[in-house]
Amino acid sequence: MLRKTFLPAIFILLAYGFAVSEEFKTITAGVAIFLFGMLALEEGFKTFTAGGLEKILRASTNKLWKSMSFGVLTTAIMQSSSLVSVITITFLSAGLLDLASGIGIIFGANLGTTTGAWLVAGFGLKVNLSAYAMPMLVFGIVLIFQQAKSLKGVGYVLAGLGFLFLGIHYMKEGFDSVGQTIDLARYAMTGYPGVLVFAGIGIAATVIMQSSHATLVLILAALASQQISYENALAVAIGSNVGTTITAIIGALGASTDGKRLAGAHLIFNLVTGLLAIGFIYQLMAAVEWFSGYLGIASDNYTLQLAVFHTLFNLLGIVVMLPLMKRLVTFLERVIVAEEVQIERPIYLSGGPSDLRDAAVEAVRKESIRLYDLAAGVIMDGLSINRDMLGSEEKVKRIVKKSTDIIDEDIDDLYERKLKALYSAIVEYIVHSRGGYAEGKLNEELNAIRQAGQHVIEAVKGVKHLRKNLNRTLGSDNKFAIKEYNRLRRLIITVLREIDEDRKVASDSGSTLSLDHLKLDIEEKTKDFGKGLDDLIRKERIDVQTATSLMNDITYCRETCWDLVEAGTVLFSASDLEEAVAMRALALSVEEITEMLDNGNEEAAR
Repeated sequence: MLRKTFLPAIFILLAYGFAVSEEFKTITAGVAIFLFGMLALEEGFKTFTAGGLEKILRASTNKLWKSMSFGVLTTAIMQSSSLVSVITITFLSAGLLDLASGIGIIFGANLGTTTGAWLVAGFGLKVNLSAYAMPMLVFGIVLIFQQAKSLKGVGYVLAGLGFLFLGIHYMKEGFDSVGQTIDLARYAMTGYPGVLVFAGIGIAATVIMQSSHATLVLILAALASQQISYENALAVAIGSNVGTTITAIIGALGASTDGKRLAGAHLIFNLVTGLLAIGFIYQLMAAVEWFSGYLGIASDNYTLQLAVFHTLFNLLGIVVMLPLMKRLVTFLERVIVAEEVQIERPIYLSGGPSDLRDAAVEAVRKESIRLYDLAAGVIMDGLSINRDMLGSEEKVKRIVKKSTDIIDEDIDDLYERKLKALYSAIVEYIVHSRGGYAEGKLNEELNAIRQAGQHVIEAVKGVKHLRKNLNRTLGSDNKFAIKEYNRLRRLIITVLREIDEDRKVASDSGSTLSLDHLKLDIEEKTKDFGKGLDDLIRKERIDVQTATSLMNDITYCRETCWDLVEAGTVLFSASDLEEAVAMRALALSVEEITEMLDNGNEEAAR
């Protein structure tokens, strides 16, 4: 929205600049090439985030200092804090990070982005970068046209670096040419009015270019050509730090609640850091002078001194904000509250399909577990048993016996608004996510999770069918029919409870969930239910119509239990992907379970 609003004005300004100044063309062309290089570099690094980066992230963010280090290192390597922010929001939405870890990464990314200023000031403005850019571009473009993803990724990285170097070269050339005709330094402003004005310029430039890195490089080139005063350049650097949060805020408008909170944390951190830097700019300048002398940086080398300043005020922000981390998280959770909606919406799939494969699988798994937990509650309502009883220590038989009142809940409405809506979102996400990687075990896992979601939906449908006769029977005075339906209720609740218990064990131990023992139990008990019906009919304890209803409902009960077991086997296996796939392949099928029971009955008869 913001970029569309400014677009006509930007085009008019650019057209006017092109008409009146050749140097302006060179500088803006340098900025454009630099930004294109950043896009290519990000594209290249995305190729290498398919698996490896996710595993590193999981191991690198379990403590605050680790998450900050991760932010510093990845931003220093990629030279793109925006890419690191996108990855962080993706994992936050997938539930792989908590908010505090995400904020730690953002803090680290702010410090990591200062390495760009050091590289450009210490190396980029002193060397003819175009000499290095040309071979990088040639080799990069050749590799981009290759079929192999890894080669294509290397090609994008090389081409990105080539365009970055070329962009810096043209910006420097443009400002050198400007210096021969116009003295922009005469527009310098001193004191706090100058600091505020040029900080505002830094914010505006960063919002327009959508890159604080590009703003810094532009200012370093201007500073090297003496087209801007040192004090004003520092103010622009402060403004660029604040301006970069606008992009994050716009990007978070459609993100999950935690994504919005992360953007809020980014804004608060950069605003506090910017205000501190403006308030103490002259003290910081004195500190820069001392550090520069200590590091052997010449007193007239203002480009390197700007890099020192950029690092110092970001460090100051971290030192001030770090002790306030817990309060910041609490504040954001209180201010940015998840919306209560009538139709159930995904939590972990917010922001659209992920380009990060492990993140996509984990997001789908967590959302499908939400679907299972919601379904478990609906199933309890359908069986007219209080939901809280599922997690209680009370024996199932006693719970069912005392649950005689019908729970008047609209199961069809819950199914449509919550379960069906959520499952549709999961399926849509999977369909779009699979487009980039339609082969391999990750795709197989996505298919398995989708099928698990289908089993959850079918389990609820089974209870919906069973509920009609159950409610009629609970309202009757036929104690024999009530006893039979209570047996069905007991079996379904027992299955739900045992899946939950095994789920906790699998989660704590990291082992793969095996529910074959439950499959045997389901088959044995449903066979016994069927055998008892003949005796009830002969003794005229139930009529034929009730018996027919019971036969149908035994089938619904069996299918519901099997669907729950099949879903649980996929969703609650906490081990690595290959082991989970292998264990599911070894799980007993319906035919194998039936054969085992038949063999057991034959042996018992002999």
